Amino acid sequence: MADHSLPIDLRSDTVTRPTTGMQTAMMAAELGDDVLGDDPTVIHLQEVVATLFGKEEACFVPSGTMGNQTAIRAHTRPGDEILAHEGSHIYRYEGGGPAAISGCQMCLIPSLDGTFDADAITSRIKSDDAHFPRTRLIVIENTNNFAGGRVWSLAQQQAIADVAESHGLAMHLDGARCWNACAAMNVTPAELAAPFDTVSACFSKGLGAPVGSIVAGDHDAINQVRRGRKLLGGGMRQSGLLAAAALYALEHHRPRLLEDHARAARLAEALANMQHVTLDPATVETNIVAFEIASEMGPAKEIQDRLEHGGVRLFAISPSRLRAVTHLDVDDPQIDAAIDILASILD
Repeated sequence: MADHSLPIDLRSDTVTRPTTGMQTAMMAAELGDDVLGDDPTVIHLQEVVATLFGKEEACFVPSGTMGNQTAIRAHTRPGDEILAHEGSHIYRYEGGGPAAISGCQMCLIPSLDGTFDADAITSRIKSDDAHFPRTRLIVIENTNNFAGGRVWSLAQQQAIADVAESHGLAMHLDGARCWNACAAMNVTPAELAAPFDTVSACFSKGLGAPVGSIVAGDHDAINQVRRGRKLLGGGMRQSGLLAAAALYALEHHRPRLLEDHARAARLAEALANMQHVTLDPATVETNIVAFEIASEMGPAKEIQDRLEHGGVRLFAISPSRLRAVTHLDVDDPQIDAAIDILASILD
């Protein structure tokens, strides 16, 4: 149940607290030692998610960053190049992981909506020349966080996959919010993940679990992911407690994601009508609302601080841009209250 006291926390969908039902499931979880491979709840979660995504196996990891970076390491070797959007999470928010962990460089593709087309990929694939890095991996982020939760369509994904196949490149889906993408498009996780060699997904974004992500793929890829998890210190012993939360979230919280999308759309419509905001509500496709602030209002970080003082917490993601994210712990009355507070400062 949502907490109606201030502040209203729209910083991220990672700020949720476990529900009573989730806590009960966690405390009832059957446990083992996952590092030794015998935690039954983790095993069950991995089997469930592998089936959901139509892949052979899956590996439970502590975070989305570890999921992405272990997948990158599984597909590449030092000196390789990764193609991804310029705003991709693996580039902006993972501490330089591709370079530090896998010895890879990034080739970044610009666009406003977080997507790119087959021509953009084809033109950036390096020829087989010792002067060049070896183009090895394409990463798609669906939904794209920095672009405001924008969704890649199945057709867009498949067009990139066709190029990847013709050039012998691997494909990884950064599916931190793939659950939101599936809900927005009314497709199954298996349909979303079909073109990819590996897919990562978060349980703590959108689904309300406290911790945890997962990587799915074929046996060889997941064996390498598991080795990477060990290398990076990601073994969690009796992690069935967390796996139980993820299983509960998949069953009970995934069906309600469209509620978050509806609240984000209502928030976007209200913001679009405020005097000092630039936002096209049509660009809000899931649970993330990113909007520009007029320059006369000052830096976005100052607006963030003013809004927090007024009772709404969100993030400045650039000098002129703010982001709000709807989630399990924010209900309709809180969205109404947030709109009023935002209007008092931005209208």
